[in-house]
Amino acid sequence: MPAQEQAEAEVVRSLGLSGWVEEQLLPLLTPVDDAWQPSDLLPCFSLSAAGLSAEQQPSMMMTTEELQAQASGVPDDVLVCLVGNMVTEEALPTYMCMGNRVAGYRDDTGCSDLPWARWIRGWTAEENRHGDLLNRYLYLSGRVDMRQVERTVHHLLRNGMQMLRPSSPYHNAIYGSFQERATFISHAHTAKQAARHGDRCLAKICGVVAADEKRHETAYTKVAAKVFELDPDGMVQALAAVLRDKITMPGQLMTDGRDADLFEHFSAVAQRTGVYTARDYGDMVEHFVRRWKVADLGGGQLSGEGRRAQEYVCGLPRKIRRVEELAHDRVIKAAKEPEFARFSWVFDRPVCIRS
Repeated sequence: MPAQEQAEAEVVRSLGLSGWVEEQLLPLLTPVDDAWQPSDLLPCFSLSAAGLSAEQQPSMMMTTEELQAQASGVPDDVLVCLVGNMVTEEALPTYMCMGNRVAGYRDDTGCSDLPWARWIRGWTAEENRHGDLLNRYLYLSGRVDMRQVERTVHHLLRNGMQMLRPSSPYHNAIYGSFQERATFISHAHTAKQAARHGDRCLAKICGVVAADEKRHETAYTKVAAKVFELDPDGMVQALAAVLRDKITMPGQLMTDGRDADLFEHFSAVAQRTGVYTARDYGDMVEHFVRRWKVADLGGGQLSGEGRRAQEYVCGLPRKIRRVEELAHDRVIKAAKEPEFARFSWVFDRPVCIRS
């Protein structure tokens, strides 16, 4: 293990040994008996209502026909965003593998009782419901080509994901904070789009997933904030490194076996529909710089490299805004015809990616 990562591992390991993870992080996991399950939000095919939970009663009242009637009003561009989000959620085995590569809080035995190991497994258990729920909704809706969707999940799991320093606990805490916030934003915006088009079932589904992501964002943000207290110099350098590399989305390597630029096309649809935009990314950077009080770090806390990293990070939101403005101006001046891409997910129908 590189000396830098070994030092980082000691810092995060101390959080587990001191009781901080037990007191501050684990309570953010919902007890299993209190957690929603996918069957609570979808039509129930049980032959009898006997034994159904109170949470399942409302969904039992909805038939598949009613779900499909609501889903019929959802346009293809929103479906593309929903499928892209679902495919990303379904690659959970990759994310758990990545989490268990992180120095200082990996689960060495697979069932360790150490606080960090319990966090990783608890987080995974909660995230597992997201892909299950979205997958079942899409299957029942009848609106998408499920075989192509399933092929995309298969490809993404085979392809894995890219991360700058996957075994660095500092990078992991920062990356986790950004990813959880990004998925919260994306699911929340999809919920609004679903409600706008009359699909109350999908709006509720995306809403409960977004709420989970928000809670997970809170957890990773707290970890990063605590590490900033313990090692501000190392953490600000890690943040600068992550942002210089840009936040690589976990679904970046997705493909359906046909479209080599599938992730780029999916991202373009998300940008155009407002599900997840460049502005959202700029807002996120600004949010975390403020949340972690990066600008307030004093000179005595930072090395020369740390001060340069601080300057870069604090100036980045303004640069992102400027790049966004210039890109917007270029699009307006170009005044091209709308650009379309065909998505196998929606039976190869063309979907506008730029207008």
